[in-house]
Amino acid sequence: MNMAPSDRDDLRKKLEDLRAEHRDLDDVIARVVDQVPFDQLRVQRLKKRKLVLRDMMQKLESELLPDIIA
Repeated sequence: MNMAPSDRDDLRKKLEDLRAEHRDLDDVIARVVDQVPFDQLRVQRLKKRKLVLRDMMQKLESELLPDIIA
């Protein structure tokens, strides 16, 4: 599938935004865990969000990679 350069740029921007959010969640999780007592349910929700973001990032990365096997 050939993609227009502007579409590829949009996907790259979206991917970078997802990566930034994924990194930010690491900081949020660390702060929550440092609280005594910490909110286990909140940590689980944050980690689940990280997994969703990772899946979204992998999907975008696969769309950006050229199809090698023809």
